[in-house]
Amino acid sequence: MGIFKSCPAKLVLLVAAAVFLIGGCAHRGPGKPSRIGAGHPSGVSRPYRINGVWYYPLSSAEGYREKGVASWYGADFHGKRTANGEIYNMYAYTAAHKTLPFNTYVKVTNLRNGRSTIVRINDRGPFVRNRIIDLSYSAARDIGMARAGTAPVLIETVALARHNPSRKGRRWIVEKPPDPNLGNFSLQVGSFRVARNAYNLKRKLATRFPDARVVTGTLGNTRLYRVRIYHFRKLSDARSALYRLWQKGFPDAFVVAE
Repeated sequence: MGIFKSCPAKLVLLVAAAVFLIGGCAHRGPGKPSRIGAGHPSGVSRPYRINGVWYYPLSSAEGYREKGVASWYGADFHGKRTANGEIYNMYAYTAAHKTLPFNTYVKVTNLRNGRSTIVRINDRGPFVRNRIIDLSYSAARDIGMARAGTAPVLIETVALARHNPSRKGRRWIVEKPPDPNLGNFSLQVGSFRVARNAYNLKRKLATRFPDARVVTGTLGNTRLYRVRIYHFRKLSDARSALYRLWQKGFPDAFVVAE
């Protein structure tokens, strides 16, 4: 499978040693690869082409969420090199993705049963239509999809890892990405060239949204008066207010990250 994060102890479950494949492959898996180093080579995320299709790996995995179908790969690739140069171990908690940066840790949840696991991206794939991630055997078993071979899943970034070859022992530094739901958000309800129109809208909104304000800005040589509703600390709260605005007859309103 190798052509988009095995892992520090905080994020990885203990791996069972004696298991055999069910479902996805019909033969018993070999022993563990002889070479699985403590420090892994740093992957270079360059565009690549498979079957005539170009893939462009993401520069960041912050806030990444994706729904789709997961599959898994095992004995046929066990002991072979992955896309970032590691030796694939079907008993470790790793996965292949077409565009996520190498060494991204993602939580994978089986939408059929709610079971989840955490894996590290160290390979590219799957290059099968309508598949979004290829899990190791252990990860597939954890979320109850090893026998079926595929399952609908939700992928969410839980941590990013940086490779630090100068650090003795544990060479991976794991960082939790910022929570995309937390921050400083506002809603822009309208933008006007005439100040009076903006202030009329502000007064109309003020009874329901006391934090409505008129802020000025420029677009080229044009001065604009923007009507915004302020002080949402969560993106989810801003979106809830946005839906209410749409229902009240403001279909052009949108969320602004301050």
